[in-house]
Amino acid sequence: MPALACCVDAAVAPPGYALAVDASLHPPAAAVPPFSGAPLSTTASDAATTAAVDGGSFWSPSRSASLYRIDGWGAPYFAVNGSGTISVRPHGTETLGHQEIDLLKIVKKASDPKSVGGLGLQLPLIVRFPDVLKNRLQSLQSAFDFAVRSLDYQAHYQGVYPVKCNQDRFVVEDIVKFGSPFRFGLEAGSKPELLLAMSCLCKGNPEALLVCNGFKDSEYISLALVAKKLAINAVIVLEQEEEIDLVINLSKKLSVRPVIGVRAKLRTKHSGHFGSTSGEKGKFGLTTTQILRVVRKLDQAGMLDCLQLLHFHIGSQIPSTILLADGVGEAAQIYCELVRLGAQMKVIDIGGGLGIDYDGSKSSDSDISVGYDLQEYASAVVRAVRFVCDRKSVKHPIICSESGRAIVSHHSVLIFEAVSASTYEAPEMSSPGLQQFMESLTEDARADCGNLYSAAMRGEYETCFLHADQLKQRCIEQFKEGILGIEQLAAVDGLCDMVSKVLGASDPVHTYHVNLSIFTSIPDFWGIGQLFPIVPIHRLDQRPGMRGILSDLTCDSDGKIDKFIGGESSLPLHELEGERSVSGSGGRYYLGMFLGGAYEEAIGGLHNLFGGPSVVRVSQSDGPHGFAVTLAMPGPSCGDVLRVMQHEPELMFEALRHRAEEYGSGQYNDPMGNDALASRLAQSFNNMPYLVATSSCALNAMNNSGFYYCNEDDYNAAVADPASGEDEQWSYCCA
Repeated sequence: MPALACCVDAAVAPPGYALAVDASLHPPAAAVPPFSGAPLSTTASDAATTAAVDGGSFWSPSRSASLYRIDGWGAPYFAVNGSGTISVRPHGTETLGHQEIDLLKIVKKASDPKSVGGLGLQLPLIVRFPDVLKNRLQSLQSAFDFAVRSLDYQAHYQGVYPVKCNQDRFVVEDIVKFGSPFRFGLEAGSKPELLLAMSCLCKGNPEALLVCNGFKDSEYISLALVAKKLAINAVIVLEQEEEIDLVINLSKKLSVRPVIGVRAKLRTKHSGHFGSTSGEKGKFGLTTTQILRVVRKLDQAGMLDCLQLLHFHIGSQIPSTILLADGVGEAAQIYCELVRLGAQMKVIDIGGGLGIDYDGSKSSDSDISVGYDLQEYASAVVRAVRFVCDRKSVKHPIICSESGRAIVSHHSVLIFEAVSASTYEAPEMSSPGLQQFMESLTEDARADCGNLYSAAMRGEYETCFLHADQLKQRCIEQFKEGILGIEQLAAVDGLCDMVSKVLGASDPVHTYHVNLSIFTSIPDFWGIGQLFPIVPIHRLDQRPGMRGILSDLTCDSDGKIDKFIGGESSLPLHELEGERSVSGSGGRYYLGMFLGGAYEEAIGGLHNLFGGPSVVRVSQSDGPHGFAVTLAMPGPSCGDVLRVMQHEPELMFEALRHRAEEYGSGQYNDPMGNDALASRLAQSFNNMPYLVATSSCALNAMNNSGFYYCNEDDYNAAVADPASGEDEQWSYCCA
């Protein structure tokens, strides 16, 4: 007897059929799950994962590293250690064994209550590694230095960091500090960015460039000229032709001799999303005709010697060095022509474009990968500039780049927690219950059951699907018409789910609910389909038994991650330990999103009024734990995010407190007094918008560090004694 018939027999055998059960028979091959837990999809995109996960009960951290491609996208900064957790190698290839940092230990230090030595921060959590940032800067500089020496280039490289990638104060200050020995500067594209760049570069190398890009008005240009007065090496890059008139007039009024650059619209561009702003029809830059008019105006004003920099940008994530060399060569030709026309050119700024290999594939045919490394990139640039300049007998210019994501992407890790996972359980029915179910069906529905059973007996599994679907649709219509009750509808769902599972066609993918807002913390995934590596940061010495997609806390259907690196539509995950709940019971399951240090924090908004994550800054240390937390900052409170949207939390609290006095505990004999109720309302404004998964909570902003953390006992004590400082409880919102 076919195996499916054995299963269908117990559920739907119509009266009059003689049934026999052969328990030794097995389902078709397609229904055999590749690994324990749930069957994997048999699509081509899942084949690699199936092969990696299958293969017996033995599992090891190295197999997890292969499964999640960590050695591809994570090297040289991330690896799986022998304990099955993610290790951070803060100094890249120069990291010694004892200098590796266990990411799980950082999460525990940050999230544990202060009473047990933690910091009491709530997840989600951004972990920043300034040592990684420093290593990225050093690696980029070393790659260009090597290319300059090996190719006998007669000038040097000095880069700038585009602050739009991540404007966080400590990130920008670290880049200026770490880049000072290399004359590393900053790039600004707006007036606020220009102000922060000017302030930070006061402590930087005096030779560091401040490249002023973006659309400009008179105030922007005046600021850049003031920077020049302050001995900051500012360069005003013309993005639109009309900006030259403002620069000429304002520089004369302020008696400042400016340094001017022009952004050229190259013919070279690359396809895909990241190349859409380049080419002849790009958003920024001047055509050759416009460049000639700018040269003529500067010459007439006696300021042609001020034109010293040529800038271009052919798009982020440049996929190959062939395309890169083509664009750099075209720009170098324009540079040489400007020299011929009399401009005192000194710098060629190749813009951004140095890509990140987000999926470890080393592919030049993907928006999320690149087919080169740092050294190949630097050598291609230096070689292309030298070739054109030597051909034209032009002095080699200083090479500048505006690498953003290549500098900051690796240094930041977003940690969040899976709080639950959805599973479908078919309803169980006893034999009498099955008989009652069959009798409750209409004649047409019973006929569908008979057809399903007959197809199962004949082993016609495709026909089984058709009859099962027909039965389900018929019962749904009858439920809508009031003929069937909800119990019968649930039983039909269970029957059809059982048929799908036996035939291996049921969806094996579970939905993991994560304590996160994708719109706030991973907006590029939602907005442009950018993929980032997402990996469990622990339990990597255990075999993942599930496949899942990630669903966030927001009420929008787009608030989910259902595409992953490697072309996967689901992610291998571990089963949640115990009955996971928001209250913190059961095992914790942490996931990390990597390579997200660029753009995500700057772009993220306040969707559903979820604010940003908590942040810790972690440096490598020779102490017992291998790391030191040098900065800890809780995420915005409910009051903070409400204030951003023009609400006034203090007035809102007062309205609710008066309401509590009018309709509160006294009226309904509530054991909680009005004062305690008001205290809890105040605390709600003070807490973060995310789910509270620990017993600790951030209560006030005070003391020298600016933050105060308490455990649950401290909080309950404060509530029990409302006189202990209503103003103090409100102080975090007021900070």
